[in-house]
Amino acid sequence: MITTRKREEVKTVNLKSSFALNVTMVSNEFIDHAMAQANGEYIKEYLYVLRHQGETISVSMIADALNHTEADVGRALAYWQKAGVLAEEERLSRGPSETACAVMVSQNKAAAPALEEQPEKRENYEQERDSYSPEKISSLAGDEDFSQLLYIAQKYMNKVFTQRECQIFAYLYDGLHMSAELLEYVVEYCVQGGHSSIRYIETVAISWHEKGLKTVDQAKAYASSFSKDSFAVMRAFGLNDRKPGDTEREMMDKWFRVYGFTRELVLEACNRTMEATHTPSFKYADKILSQWKKAKVRSMADVRNLDVQHAGRDKKTHPAGIRNTPQPKPAQNQFQNFPQRDIDYDALVLQQLKEQ
Repeated sequence: MITTRKREEVKTVNLKSSFALNVTMVSNEFIDHAMAQANGEYIKEYLYVLRHQGETISVSMIADALNHTEADVGRALAYWQKAGVLAEEERLSRGPSETACAVMVSQNKAAAPALEEQPEKRENYEQERDSYSPEKISSLAGDEDFSQLLYIAQKYMNKVFTQRECQIFAYLYDGLHMSAELLEYVVEYCVQGGHSSIRYIETVAISWHEKGLKTVDQAKAYASSFSKDSFAVMRAFGLNDRKPGDTEREMMDKWFRVYGFTRELVLEACNRTMEATHTPSFKYADKILSQWKKAKVRSMADVRNLDVQHAGRDKKTHPAGIRNTPQPKPAQNQFQNFPQRDIDYDALVLQQLKEQ
């Protein structure tokens, strides 16, 4: 009830909020001590986890909800756990502290881009980026190309940049010497792909820098080549009705860019996956290609040679989908005077899985 007084009259107004009290409470201790030291993107992850406390959530769910990469989410969760703000549910059996939040997260440890496989390099990038003070960023205000870059990027991302976002673009432009034209294309490429997170854009930009892409034409050729490769993989798996997810993109990026496999080799791994499992499985194909990488396979001839090498071993279905011939039966003795059954139990289990 709200009471207002005007001159000598008293008016009583009965109002009720249209918002139901379905709220998420944030600890003052978190606000006073933990929040100020954290990356703004990390705070988003924490609030999402806090909102879904007690529920079973996955890294991919958080990434989709916040428009972050799964690698971003993994770093954020690791940061909060190290800071003592988040803890695994089983570790809170005696009751969480005031700032702790129970989190049930099924971490999908998928293959990450080359940059994510080198944490020390990522740390160096972050240190260099964080060295860009507001004064240093302001010194770039007179640079017409940089000012135009910020203007166009804000238009694409449909937002007014914070100091943090200006810092990231200043570092990419001035620190890594990426051209304004190339960075504009990075933003366009990410946003059109449905990713407008500054962390996602920064990751793609640094990845392209690592790959030596200097011009928009080089970036377009790279993006086009990857699109054709990824489309071929999705088609081989019978997934023509959707685009690849972040985890699937990261795996394909590893196969084509990190491992350097040709499209023919990757599609061979996909075909063997479908023959073995009758279902599209990026993880299964990744096992095949990881084995081929260790065996230094570079062509289909190498694959055939590898098949021949395995042919003399025990009859067994390997992760690479190779079936070998059985070894000769051992001679029977007095304890083996009954008929021996020649059954490939591995193949039998795999068949049962297929039928299910």
